[in-house]
Amino acid sequence: MLRFCFLAGLCVSSVLPLPLPAAARNVVWIIADDMSPDIAALGASGVKTPNLDRLVREGRSYSRAYSSAPVCSASRSAFILGTYQTKTGLHAHDVENPQPLPPPYKPLPTALREAGWFVTNAPAPDTVRSGKKITKGKTHYNFAHDPKVMFNGDDWRKRKPEQRFFAQFQISEPHRPFPIPESFPADELAAIKLPPNYPDHPLMRRDWYAYQRSVEMVDHRVGVILDQLSQEGVLEDTLVVFFADHGRPMPWGKQWLSVEGLHVPLLMRGPGIDAHSAEDGLVSLVDLAPTVLALAGLPIPDWMDGKNLLGPIFPQRDHVFAARDRCGDAQDRIRAVITKNDWLVQNFHPETSRLNWSSYKEEQYPGMPLLRALQRSGGLDELQSLWMQPTRATIEFYDLKADPLGMKNLAVSAQPPAEISSLRATLDDWVKTSGDRGALPDPPTEPSLAEIQKAKRAGYEKVWQKRMGKPEPTDEERVAWWMQSYHIPAATALP
Repeated sequence: MLRFCFLAGLCVSSVLPLPLPAAARNVVWIIADDMSPDIAALGASGVKTPNLDRLVREGRSYSRAYSSAPVCSASRSAFILGTYQTKTGLHAHDVENPQPLPPPYKPLPTALREAGWFVTNAPAPDTVRSGKKITKGKTHYNFAHDPKVMFNGDDWRKRKPEQRFFAQFQISEPHRPFPIPESFPADELAAIKLPPNYPDHPLMRRDWYAYQRSVEMVDHRVGVILDQLSQEGVLEDTLVVFFADHGRPMPWGKQWLSVEGLHVPLLMRGPGIDAHSAEDGLVSLVDLAPTVLALAGLPIPDWMDGKNLLGPIFPQRDHVFAARDRCGDAQDRIRAVITKNDWLVQNFHPETSRLNWSSYKEEQYPGMPLLRALQRSGGLDELQSLWMQPTRATIEFYDLKADPLGMKNLAVSAQPPAEISSLRATLDDWVKTSGDRGALPDPPTEPSLAEIQKAKRAGYEKVWQKRMGKPEPTDEERVAWWMQSYHIPAATALP
């Protein structure tokens, strides 16, 4: 038995989860790229999402689902393995030279394929971005992998008769760049509810509007996938799981351990799941892999951190964790623990501003130069200016009952809450006992940070050279370029 466990890489935990009473034969994951729970049926305004609303209506919504990282590759590396990325050394985003996984780690698709499932990964049908049809499903893992080994192909319909399948559909939206709408109806722009840490500026509103239209494209693609499953006669035998890899791509969302950066939609529809049901218990995306293994009747390795969400009893937990490390050329280390009512963040580099340079954000986010320009011109209010400070608090603590968006850091108040001490101990214990590798230098297979930053900066300069004819435009010049791109009248100026 020990020899078998070693060879399979799937040593069994002490208690095997039970499958659903009416177990789905197949599993489909539909994964959006960079999306918060902006779904009409979940209370989001300004978006029409009939297909996602259908999943809410016909299945179960998880209102407290969180990514383990606020950025693509670290999150994807975690949920495909069912374990936190800091434990496996896959925590830095967009590594330059991914290495093979060490034993005993094994991705979910590999485990299912070895068990006889037909495993596929594909873009959402007929996806076209920037005029080009996308033909490959996104993986973006921080470990080396051979798609021909991990997957049988890109079309689940090519399986053998009666063969069970696990299909992933990757939706590229609402990842930036957003397609810029041809028009911006004044009433719809006025109805947008910006979070209070964002300035109420025409450019910010139009950028948000473009994000919402991109969310609606996600919904359209979900509808196409559901239609495909229905037409092939397998929808009612299939567990359909919709989620996003992390939160929305806005200045204080993606890359940050904020509510906006980590809170994601998670919907499930399939056999054994009650229609229009809801679960408000804490969920991490690392729970998805063990949930599928349990449904498949396969053992859950004891190295997995996730829990089976569809067992006889929903896993009750006091907290989930999240981490952010180097994101491309932006070096950082942040950890967070989330409970039912509280949110604690530890900044290991409090000397670093939230404006920590990110070439990706400086290329793609109109909000970045806008925020700095408004800060200089006095166009930000007290909260917005606070988020622009050159340093950060070492500890952030948010009372989610009173402050569900996580805006007011109570750790710096005159009377910090008593809960801070115990949550800091919980987070410290997790960092130590999980073998968190975030404090270690990048492996020798990676270029140095200086080399990465030099290459990314050159890419940034090339982008702006093409856009404006100069590699280093000022914030005000970039704001003007974005305003023109978003069809904002030239008379609209910064305060």
